[in-house]
Amino acid sequence: MTGTKKDNYYAILMAGGVGSRFWPASKASNPKQFLDILGVGETLFQTTFKRLSKLIPVENIYVLTNAKYVDMIKDQVSHIKEEQIVAEPEMRNTAPSILLGALKIYKKNPKALTVVAPSDHWIKDEDKFLDSIQEAFDNVELEDKLVTLGIEPTYPNTGYGYIKYDKEDKENLKKVDAFTEKPNEKKAKAFIEAENYVWNAGIFIWSAKFIIESFKKYLPDTFSVLDNGKEKWNTPEEEKFIEENYSRTSNISIDYGIMEKSDSVYVIPVSFDWSDLGTWSSVKKELPSDEDENTAINCRLLSEDSENNIVSTVDKKIVVLKGLSDYIVVEDKEVLMIIPKSEEQEIKQLREKVMKDFGEDLG
Repeated sequence: MTGTKKDNYYAILMAGGVGSRFWPASKASNPKQFLDILGVGETLFQTTFKRLSKLIPVENIYVLTNAKYVDMIKDQVSHIKEEQIVAEPEMRNTAPSILLGALKIYKKNPKALTVVAPSDHWIKDEDKFLDSIQEAFDNVELEDKLVTLGIEPTYPNTGYGYIKYDKEDKENLKKVDAFTEKPNEKKAKAFIEAENYVWNAGIFIWSAKFIIESFKKYLPDTFSVLDNGKEKWNTPEEEKFIEENYSRTSNISIDYGIMEKSDSVYVIPVSFDWSDLGTWSSVKKELPSDEDENTAINCRLLSEDSENNIVSTVDKKIVVLKGLSDYIVVEDKEVLMIIPKSEEQEIKQLREKVMKDFGEDLG
C-alpha cells in the first residue's frame, strides 16, 4: 500500500536558542521558546508544534535542540517520541543542526520534503502560513530548489535580515538575488521603496535529498563529518556518534553556509502577520494594552500616572505603578529588572554582568 502524500512531509523545529534579549524571564535554564511569553496559555514551542501538525504528521516533526532542553520538550509535547528529539551536545549555529536533521529524515524517507522553522515565532494567520508551506512543498517536490518564505515588510525594520528577489519574476515563487544582513535605517527605507525586498523569517523548505546535496557541495567538511554517521542515524548508537563528532562541524548559519552560496534559492513573499518576537517591544505589539498603553503579561496591573510600560511577572502577581512611564519591568523568581524602554538593547549586557557578579545560573 502506498503512503499518502503527507507521509512525505516533515518538519525540523529549531528549539536550541537561549533568547537572551528576554532575560530575566528567559534564561539558559528555561529559554523563551518554552515560556508562555505572550500569556496566552501555551508556550511558543507548543503553539509552533501545534501549528505545523495541522499539515505535517506529528511523528514527522523533529525537534533540534540543546541536550539540556530534552526533558522540557517531553513535558510540553507529551506524545513526542525519543527519536524525534535531536539533542546537540553543544551550540554550533544552524547549519550543522539542519544537516543532522536532514540526514536522519532522509534515512527514514528518501522522498522527504522538509520545512525548517524556528520554534519561537508568532504567526497570527495560521491558514495563510500553512497555504504558503503547501505551495513551497509542491514546488520542491517537482524541482530541486531551496525555498524560503519572505515576509512583506510593513516598515523599515533594522533588526531583520532582508532578501532581494528578481522584480521581473511574475511567478509567486521568485528567484533570490541577494541576502542582506540587518541594514541601517537609510538602507532599510531604500529596500521598502524598491518593493522587491522581504524580511528573512528563517523558514526554509526543501527536499531532504537536495539540502544534503547542497551541504556536500558548499560545506563539504561538515557534510563529511556527519555523513560518517549514516549507519547510526535513528539507532541507539546515534547519540554517542553525535557526542564524539559534532564539535568538528563548522560553527556557521544556514544562511552563510548554504543559502548565500547556492544558485537554486527562491523566495515566496507572504503577507501574514509575523513576528520573530525578538524583543520585549515586539511582544508589546502583539498584545492588548490598557488605555494608557501599558501592557501586562502574566500579572494584574494597577497603574496611575503611568503609561507605555511593559510589565511581566510570574504567578499573576499584582503590580502597582505610579508615576512610571516608558519602562520595561520584568520579574522572575530570582531577578527583578526595571529598565527604560530606550535601553532595551542593553539587556544582553546586563544579563552578562549579573551572571558575572551573582552566578552563571542567573543567566
